[in-house]
Order: sequence, then C-alpha cells, then structure tokens
Amino acid sequence: MVEAKKFSKYEVARILGARSLQIAMNAPLLIKIEKEDLEKIKFDALKIAEIEFNSNVLPISVKKPFPEKKEAKLKRPKEVKLSEKKKQALEKEEEKDISGEGEIMALANPEDEQEPAEEAPVEQ
Repeated sequence: MVEAKKFSKYEVARILGARSLQIAMNAPLLIKIEKEDLEKIKFDALKIAEIEFNSNVLPISVKKPFPEKKEAKLKRPKEVKLSEKKKQALEKEEEKDISGEGEIMALANPEDEQEPAEEAPVEQ
C-alpha cells in the first residue's frame, strides 16, 4: 500500500467503499484481472477495489482543508485601573441587581411542610 501512507484509515475506508459500490453496480474495472484471479477472490467487489487501490490506478483525490497559520503574538488586554470609589459604586450596583432579582428565602417551618389531609370523596 504505497498510496495508503498519504491517506488516513478513514479516507482509505471511504475510498474503498465508494469504489466497491461502483464495481458492484457493474462499473468497468480499471485494471486487468485474470478470470482465474477473480474466481479466487469470488468476484468480491471490495477485494477488487483493494487491488485497484494498491496498484494506484484509482482517479480519486482527497481534499484536506487545513487551518490558516497565523504568525501573530497574542496581546493581553490592558487592565483598567479603577479608583476605590468607582469599585465600591460598581459593587453596590451589582448588589442591587442581585437583591432585586433574587428571592429571599425564609426558614421552613414543619407546619408549612405538612400536606393538608385529604377529604373523603362525597358519594352522590
């Protein structure tokens, strides 16, 4: 498998599968194979596709997209220095938002957790 070094195992499987499907649908063979050899492999389309692949006669190419290489240094964002008054003002605003949106949870009383007793159905 000289050509297989260029392809991953998944690409080889895809190529062989596609070509064997073509052969199974009576596509012409791209390589001369003796009738005795075909009988040995029992006219198996996958085996014929492997023989064609190993002999490098398949006109199939694989496009492999690669990401663009960028040679740029990463820049760290500049830290914004805030005065203590601004920090405290921002913290107070966040606390107001949190307290406005959040629910205040009270302690649960055992009486609150008990379900009301079910009443017997009234027959009519």
